[in-house]
Amino acid sequence: MHETRKIAVITGAGAGVGRAAADEFARHGYDVALLSRDADRLARAATQIESDFGVRALAVPTDVADAIAVDAAASQVEDTLGSIDAWVNVAMATAFAPVSALTPEEVERGTRVTYLGQVHGMMSALSRMRTRNRGTIVNVGSALAYRSVPLQSVYCGAKFAIRGFTDSLRSELIHDKLNIHLTMVELPAINTPQFDWAMNKTGKRARPVAPIFQPEVAARAIFFAATHRRREVWLGFSTVKAILANRIAPALIDQYLARAGYAGQLTDEPLERNAAGNLFDPMPGEFSAHGRFDGEARQHSWEMFTDRHRSLFWGLAGIGAVSLLRFVARRRS
Repeated sequence: MHETRKIAVITGAGAGVGRAAADEFARHGYDVALLSRDADRLARAATQIESDFGVRALAVPTDVADAIAVDAAASQVEDTLGSIDAWVNVAMATAFAPVSALTPEEVERGTRVTYLGQVHGMMSALSRMRTRNRGTIVNVGSALAYRSVPLQSVYCGAKFAIRGFTDSLRSELIHDKLNIHLTMVELPAINTPQFDWAMNKTGKRARPVAPIFQPEVAARAIFFAATHRRREVWLGFSTVKAILANRIAPALIDQYLARAGYAGQLTDEPLERNAAGNLFDPMPGEFSAHGRFDGEARQHSWEMFTDRHRSLFWGLAGIGAVSLLRFVARRRS
């Protein structure tokens, strides 16, 4: 009979950040349930986790765009592993393309996976956690949940929507006095297979905007958010700069991205084909947590802003502004 362990559900766990997050929770002794679409890749991941960390790992092939399937997966997890302690929403699917090149079906599919997939996860987790008055839900966002960029309208729109839904739910949890922790992690550019398997209509291979971090860095931030009472976590100074700069001068950022936003996200390598990627169907192959940018991705990030840090930041910024105004007033007098 196994010892009692906490249970974590990770969506998008077949590859990328979700795969790294499953490892991170297992490393800390959690039994993990892995949700994604590719059954074979998911089964291999579960086997590897059990071998590496000595925990139970349950593979549950699931399309998070399907609310009924997500809820059925949650029931299977609780029937097999036990009560869910943490639910982590990572799954996403998107397209690199200007809006003029997208079809309504592509936009809808990306939105259903990336936005509604997290909504479905929140609702399934919440319905179970409410009965026990405990649990944690982690939503994985991005700096692009605050500052949109060209060529990623589907992804940016979904991440903005996740942030809005999360904030509404958080207020409701506070109103109902529930001991359920809801948090969101805003990520920088991460070295995942996303840039090789996302739908791409640009004609060139996509790349993350530097600085790039390894998925294990994101996984550590996700675990931190799940185990500390933080409203939100910003990972990497690039995320902090993007969010704060957009608050200060959004029009200037619009102009800058119009000039540099295309080149910063595309390589000079032509695409071999203009395929649908994994938007509608999972991509076959031996994908894992890492993408093709191991040579330039960072293993660590010393900057991790939480809501507590931001309070301090804005306090110091306010003091600085008052000091500046007083200095100007003295100069004028």
